[in-house]
Amino acid sequence: MKKILLLSDTHSHIDDTILKYVDQADEVWHAGDIGDLMVTDSIKKQKKLRAVYGNIDDDKARLEFPLHNRFMCEGVDVWITHIGGYPGKYNPNIKTEITTNPPKLFICGHSHILKVMFDKKNNFLHMNPGAAGKSGFHQVRTMLRFVIDGEKIKDLEIIEIEKKV
Repeated sequence: MKKILLLSDTHSHIDDTILKYVDQADEVWHAGDIGDLMVTDSIKKQKKLRAVYGNIDDDKARLEFPLHNRFMCEGVDVWITHIGGYPGKYNPNIKTEITTNPPKLFICGHSHILKVMFDKKNNFLHMNPGAAGKSGFHQVRTMLRFVIDGEKIKDLEIIEIEKKV
């Protein structure tokens, strides 16, 4: 069993509130637009990190993290990318792969809109944790946490950090 903290779009922002939730997780997954690598360095000091780079990330982030990160967590096939789209409107660059070889859990960021939905056509769960950073149009900073237990994804929680000021 693994407790996962999922965040995205930090845009160079990390604070004690985020780190408090990092400390409660077994692993942290970041779906891109990290910004300054001090964000991921801070997370890695506390927990195992799996991440991808996003469209605002520089060459340093692109050297450290992949565009796509596909892996097994317990019995769950996970695919994380930054610009992935959502059911019915996937990014054209991944549409063929996602329909011919779908994961069990597909994660993306980019939109700053928290969204969790099941893709009935391709039979997988889609998650976007919204944005944990302070840059962007979103009004509330959000993250997700959940448990992967064998082949089950369970105990999903939405974490609303605060309204932006």
